[in-house]
Amino acid sequence: MTTPGTASPPQPRIHSGEGRAVALSFVYFFCVLTAYYVMRPVREQLSAAVGSTQLPWFYGATFLATLALAPVFGALVSRYPRRVVVPAVYGFFIACLIGFIPFFVQPDLLGPRALGMAFFVWVSVFNLFVVSVFWSFMSDIWSEPQSRRLFPIIAIAGTAGAVTGPTITSTLVDVIGIAPLLGVSAGLLCVAVGCAVLLGRWARVHGARRHDAAHEAAVGGGMLDGLKQIFSTPFMRGMAVLLLLADGIGTVNYALVADYTGQTFTDAVSRTRFAAHIDLATNVLTVLLQLLVTRWLLPRSGPGVLITVWALVSMLALSLVIVSPHPHAPLIGAFPAVAIALIVSRGLAYGMAEPARHSLFTRVPRNQRYKGQNAVDTAVWRFGDLTIALGMNGLRAMGASIGLFASLSATAALAAGWIGWRLSRQLERDPARALGTDPVPKA
Repeated sequence: MTTPGTASPPQPRIHSGEGRAVALSFVYFFCVLTAYYVMRPVREQLSAAVGSTQLPWFYGATFLATLALAPVFGALVSRYPRRVVVPAVYGFFIACLIGFIPFFVQPDLLGPRALGMAFFVWVSVFNLFVVSVFWSFMSDIWSEPQSRRLFPIIAIAGTAGAVTGPTITSTLVDVIGIAPLLGVSAGLLCVAVGCAVLLGRWARVHGARRHDAAHEAAVGGGMLDGLKQIFSTPFMRGMAVLLLLADGIGTVNYALVADYTGQTFTDAVSRTRFAAHIDLATNVLTVLLQLLVTRWLLPRSGPGVLITVWALVSMLALSLVIVSPHPHAPLIGAFPAVAIALIVSRGLAYGMAEPARHSLFTRVPRNQRYKGQNAVDTAVWRFGDLTIALGMNGLRAMGASIGLFASLSATAALAAGWIGWRLSRQLERDPARALGTDPVPKA
């Protein structure tokens, strides 16, 4: 029962008239994440084969590619309406995916190392852009109260796809090989495009912003707006710092597991299979969190609480690596401490922190929803990958241990939790100041 005069918290359920759009959003995100996770183990085995000391080269190339594409995306959303931009982005990645198939059929066409770097970079860019475009689209068609109720439900679809993808890969890679898996991913992306088109039609008639004449039009502005917003807008700047700190957890864990995989498994198939097992365990945890925690806690407590919980539990998982005398020794089943830390932190990031983080973007202006959000989710993320990988190589040269890396990552988690909580509260209490839309008081 609520106190008279106070509003009850949003309930985690689908309201009348929302069912069709939620179903389309569900299938859309399921297909996007399944397509990515079919390819992800292929990328992981390529990075494990060369070792984490080579990751700065991979991350550097990915960052440059992302930095080059971010203004292109900004130009698209400035000039063309949403109904054109979203299918165009997915169509570009489908064409690239099909173009990779001949090189996996005959690796000598490009050479294993060149193919490995090209595919690693492409999959990394693909993941960021297709997921960022999805969440920008969701932030555009759903209101802030709807996002609290529906984003946890929609996020379950992504996790279901993230479970299905590695299952497909681990089941089929021994049977059909790697190249045909790329065709499976391309087909899934075609289904996602169809869902995006149907969702756009629904939003024009039934969406929360259908009465806003500008909601379907081109965003306008310049191609560099997204990058500029990171430096000029307090909220966007805070979100960039939050993502960099999250990278301090994810990239460190990823590098430690890449080293373990490369040292333990000697062939591409076994490395791919182990990567698929990591993804499967991560995504089972993610869907349990989304079903049992996030869809209940986000509508009631808001995004700040979920981001804080993610950060604190990630610290506990990293403590296993810090205190373990043998971080590469099996600890739970076949997973060592470094793999468990990756599974737990990544599972909570996808299961709790990401739906919470994206729900914050529903409250920002449309220009920031597409451009600023995309720049944070792509260019900032890959800048963090590159910087952290280079930093790890520098620390390795000075004799840094696995425990030290885990300690630094745990510190980043603590800072991320504080910033996420602070951003959420600022946006609720003083959105004009957080978004940089109020005048600066005179002295």
